[in-house]
Amino acid sequence: MLSVLANRTYRHLFLAQIIALIGTGLATVALGLLAYDIAGGNAGAVLGTALAIKMVAYIGVAPIAGAFANRVPRRALLVSMDAIRAAVALCLPFVNQVWEVYVLIFVLQSASAAFTPTFQATIPEVLPEERDYTHALSLSRLAYDMESLTSPILAAGLLTLISYHWLFSGTAIGFVASALLVVSTVLPRPAPIADQSGIYDKTTRGTRIYLGTPRLRGLLALTLASAAASAMVIVNTVVIVRGMGFNQRDVAVTLAAFGGGSITAALTLPQILDRIADRTVMMVAAVVLTLALAALAAITMVMTLGPAYWHVLLVGWLVLGIAYSASVTPAGRLLRRSANADDRPALFAAQFALSHVCWLICYPLVGQLGAHVGMAAAFAGMAVVAAIGVVAALFLWPAHDPDVIAHAHGDLAADDPHLRDHAEGDHAYVIDRRHPKWPTT
Repeated sequence: MLSVLANRTYRHLFLAQIIALIGTGLATVALGLLAYDIAGGNAGAVLGTALAIKMVAYIGVAPIAGAFANRVPRRALLVSMDAIRAAVALCLPFVNQVWEVYVLIFVLQSASAAFTPTFQATIPEVLPEERDYTHALSLSRLAYDMESLTSPILAAGLLTLISYHWLFSGTAIGFVASALLVVSTVLPRPAPIADQSGIYDKTTRGTRIYLGTPRLRGLLALTLASAAASAMVIVNTVVIVRGMGFNQRDVAVTLAAFGGGSITAALTLPQILDRIADRTVMMVAAVVLTLALAALAAITMVMTLGPAYWHVLLVGWLVLGIAYSASVTPAGRLLRRSANADDRPALFAAQFALSHVCWLICYPLVGQLGAHVGMAAAFAGMAVVAAIGVVAALFLWPAHDPDVIAHAHGDLAADDPHLRDHAEGDHAYVIDRRHPKWPTT
């Protein structure tokens, strides 16, 4: 898997991703402490609103950024977004009003919403071979999981030496370093696009391709299942563990069980995906998520919360982490299969936005169920949501899903370049200007 790091461009982009992720992790810890300083007992409400603002920024900004990603130099766009994020991080220590936090978080996450899909869409062009790209996806998943484990530990160590305000400086340094690494690369230049379409067409193209492609509609349903599981872990781990009287270290160990499971899956997926189809791996993983959530709901109803239950929870989080990683990591392969190079940034942006709709649904739902009904109900509710995602995916994503689909072009002239370059039906079928709809037969 590490062999892809021999590619200098990808190596620099991967290092940029890791450094930016560590900076973001430090900012997450610092933001919680800042919210407590400003709002005291209402810090949870402040953070909840900030999280909602983050999702709104992702959902609203990503499609617009993706529509124009091929119309500006990608390296300039990525560096500019890093610069904006660094500037916001430097401003955060000086705020003393809640509304200032909200404004800066919106700007920060809007820049991330423009950066991330563009970054993701660049990788398959840097690593055009399917096997290399699969390894890159697993490394990316590994980077996200390692960040979730290491950032809190790093922040805790730094906080013994410095004030949390300085953590924002570490975040800014991370974004600056990310920008410098991007500057040091030569990114593939997308082919010129003779596109005279309007703003509406540009901003909705990725979403229309996404929702018009059966395998991607299935991917969205599976994303709902994975969001249900991860939302339960992210929102309620601290509530469950601290509610049993355990300490912060135990909270960290419990979260590490989920992250460790995810890392394990990320390390083994490249070999698995060489032998087993993406659909099979992702469907099985989503079913495991659903069954694990249902089992934990039943166990929570009958077991006394204490050390024995905590050990069960650790095993449950480990299983959820493995299944979660297996259900989300192959998504990039599906997106790559489903668009031409010039439409790929818009499609990655659509996935970025639509997937966060799933989390926007699950975060408040699981929080309300846990707070007002009970943890067993929260587990059960997320199991139902995950089951809905699995059933929907089975109907939306056909088991027979070839790249090449026989089709005709009766609307094209006999000398059209498309017909000269491709005999009818011998090329991978994706939705584009030549193929506006998915074949029904």
